[in-house]
Amino acid sequence: MKTSVGGFIKKNTMVIALVLVVIFFSVSTGGKILLPQNINNLISQNGYVFVLAAGMLLCILTGGNIDLSVGSVVCFTMGIGALLLKANLPVVVALLVMLAVGLCVGMFQGFWIAWISVPPFIATLAGMYAFRGLSNVILGGYSVGVNNESFLKIFGGGADCYVPDFLHGEGLNLTCMAVGIAAVVILVLLFLRGQLVRKKMGIASDNPIGEWVKTIIISALILWITYKLSQYKGIPSVLVWIALVLLIYGYITKNTAIGRYFYAVGGNEKATRLSGVNTKLVYFLAYANMGLLAGFAGTLTLARAGHAEPTYGVGYEMDAIAACFIGGASAYGGVGKITGIMIGAALMGVINQGMSIMGISANYQSAVKGIVLLVAVLVDVLSKKENA
Repeated sequence: MKTSVGGFIKKNTMVIALVLVVIFFSVSTGGKILLPQNINNLISQNGYVFVLAAGMLLCILTGGNIDLSVGSVVCFTMGIGALLLKANLPVVVALLVMLAVGLCVGMFQGFWIAWISVPPFIATLAGMYAFRGLSNVILGGYSVGVNNESFLKIFGGGADCYVPDFLHGEGLNLTCMAVGIAAVVILVLLFLRGQLVRKKMGIASDNPIGEWVKTIIISALILWITYKLSQYKGIPSVLVWIALVLLIYGYITKNTAIGRYFYAVGGNEKATRLSGVNTKLVYFLAYANMGLLAGFAGTLTLARAGHAEPTYGVGYEMDAIAACFIGGASAYGGVGKITGIMIGAALMGVINQGMSIMGISANYQSAVKGIVLLVAVLVDVLSKKENA
């Protein structure tokens, strides 16, 4: 029993840490951090972190590699999108161009990394400087506003960017609650299906009680969040896009061959190459995909801010990297899950918002985030030594 409890705690360290941090800030802020509007703000303000972390995870899986350019690429695509919308081009055209620009940037950097063997740190550091400068050039050093209401509503900018309450609840957004209940039902059914499949295959669970407890906790958390959101304005548009991105990349990493290749390259690149996998293509796809998601994060950020500036996106790459490592991705590569980055991004967001509500300066916020990141990586390093 002690082993089961210890294994559960070790396996879910960051989930427990997230719960403890939420409790701490709930007490410290007099419950303000748990107000429906603050929970909504937490999701909206950190939308870019979830999106960028999904792409950063694939880079990290290939061997602990990172992309330092994503903040600059986000700013670059924001600038292009703002100029296109200012010229009254359709929203679809602006979106496709922003995604295409991000993808091209990712492919450009992926080429140098995969086929010329430039170290990812150097290639993306060069990109960080280059695209920050180009952002300033295309914007002329000024802010460019966005007045396209369709763009702002679809991608989460403004006060009315929420999924309509089709069930017309009074005082409570019933559509939001229905979505939460449906999500829990799907989660439980998938869990039960997984248990049945494992039973048929004769695979014994290491900690069945722990798995049930984890499923119950996640279900309760989903219901609680949707209940809180339903007390405000319901589901923010940006949450729909976050969920879509996380579901797609969760499926890719867990159920596709290319997803397994990312893990394999990070686990043992030489063995993976000898088994017939084109490891160079895996590296290329990781960074091309990162550029694509940087373009989409630029779309969400532009909609939320309502304008583009040459200084936007600074530090975004660090938030994404931190979310991955805090969420359990290994600094050595080959280990990490989409569910983990969700926890890591949420933890970073809670720390940011909690300290802001308490009136703590941004300098101390950065210091605390740095300590949290160091502890998360330290846990990974120590666990690797323990298993060696």
